[in-house]
Amino acid sequence: MRLVLVLGDQLSENLSALRKCDKAADVVVMAEVANEAAYVPHHPKKIAFLFAAMRKFAAKLESNGWQVAYTRLDDPQNSGSITGELLRRAAKHEAAGVVYTEPGEWRLIAALGDMPLKTHSLPDDRFIATHKDFEDWADGRKQLRMEYFYRDMRRKTGLLIDGDQPEGGKWNYDHDNRKPAPDEVTFSGPMKFTPDEDVEEVLTLVEDRFADNFGDIRPFWFATDSGQAKQHLAHWLEHGLPKFGDFQDAMMQDQRFMYHAIIGLYLNAGLLDPLNVCQAAEREYKNGNAPLNAVEGFIRQIIGWREYVRGIYFHEGPDYTARNHLNHDRDLPPVFWGGETDMLCMQKAVAQTKEEAYAHHIQRLMVTGNFALLAGIAPSQIHEWYLAVYADAFEWVEAPNTIGMSQFADGGIIASKPYVSSGNYINKMSDYCKSCRYSVTTKTGEGACPFNLLYWHFMDRHQDTFAKNPRMGQMYATWNRMDADKRALILSEAKAWLDRLDAGEPV
Repeated sequence: MRLVLVLGDQLSENLSALRKCDKAADVVVMAEVANEAAYVPHHPKKIAFLFAAMRKFAAKLESNGWQVAYTRLDDPQNSGSITGELLRRAAKHEAAGVVYTEPGEWRLIAALGDMPLKTHSLPDDRFIATHKDFEDWADGRKQLRMEYFYRDMRRKTGLLIDGDQPEGGKWNYDHDNRKPAPDEVTFSGPMKFTPDEDVEEVLTLVEDRFADNFGDIRPFWFATDSGQAKQHLAHWLEHGLPKFGDFQDAMMQDQRFMYHAIIGLYLNAGLLDPLNVCQAAEREYKNGNAPLNAVEGFIRQIIGWREYVRGIYFHEGPDYTARNHLNHDRDLPPVFWGGETDMLCMQKAVAQTKEEAYAHHIQRLMVTGNFALLAGIAPSQIHEWYLAVYADAFEWVEAPNTIGMSQFADGGIIASKPYVSSGNYINKMSDYCKSCRYSVTTKTGEGACPFNLLYWHFMDRHQDTFAKNPRMGQMYATWNRMDADKRALILSEAKAWLDRLDAGEPV
């Protein structure tokens, strides 16, 4: 007999390792282990979600005839690692070897490859693009831009394709998806589930073991099995998708979820199938229930961006998370862990993260990510923060979004320019600024928005790197036209603000 490893983000019945093996002869191994729960200080909601979903998936496999060797975190015999549990189970069952689906992190790939057991790794074919698909697409290209990869994924899947042309005549309707915050949000938000006895047991365990981790575990409302995840999706398709496109970049103080689907955690754990999700969204368009800009934008996030960043992660190799093209080295400041701040946008984004283990992509990119990049925070530290605090964060998807898209630490593999902005962008796309102690229209002096100061500080210190970037030339022309005394004042005030940040003072 063989062991069949199923990881916490592989909770799919059509997993390649399960298809390869024989439920009458082989033993599935699943384990809640300290190494995976603590290699970064994961949000308690994230840990609870995965443990609860794992336990329910194991029970489902058993009901379908599989023998499952499941190790709970509080099992006295728990070895503390995936490899340790495989070795322990192999000895007990006299297993001939281990079959597993390729993990989504280089760390685990290396650990499994070094085991003193016969192993057989299978591709994770829950994704639309294989590693070879991505490598073939990337071969010979000077720039690996998502838009062109996305078009190939549309052709491969047939999603929103009319004959051999894109539905509506355009591949991308992003131009229609940048409306600022509306006066009101008519979507009631994600479907929320009351924890059952099994989930409550997990919540109690996590509360006990991870009490010091950043994040509130209660209230806990995530789906924890595929049936609930599908209910959640159906609710959003009907009520949230129609206006998702219009307001997907908008931010509001009292609307944490806007019109977003909140399915990243379910996709990434395996409770939802990405192609099925996209096909369901396409049906909403074809049935006249949702506009093309909303459906195309949603599908692009899944078969475009999600597939693309996975391709980048494996294409670039294990050293990707260590890259630091701009040589940023500032330590992550207390504001990221809920430290006192007068910056309302940061306060709201971090508080939401603490309470929900969720923030949408613009909050991550243009608030917390923008701040980290402007302030010169070490990419490895902000990478570990994002990996820890969000329920949907697994390294294959989080690292390219952070190291590449958000922090430009990969030198431009993903983004053609750094995603930096002054306070003006946040003011345009949110209602944060109108209630903030800082003034978004004040550039220097008392009450000046820190984003305004830090933006020009960033531009000045990286002028040698970006002055010739065609997408940044206009801003450098503006900077260089400023009076020398004004430039000196901006840089002096930005440095003083950063000094207070470094000293741990409230900002």
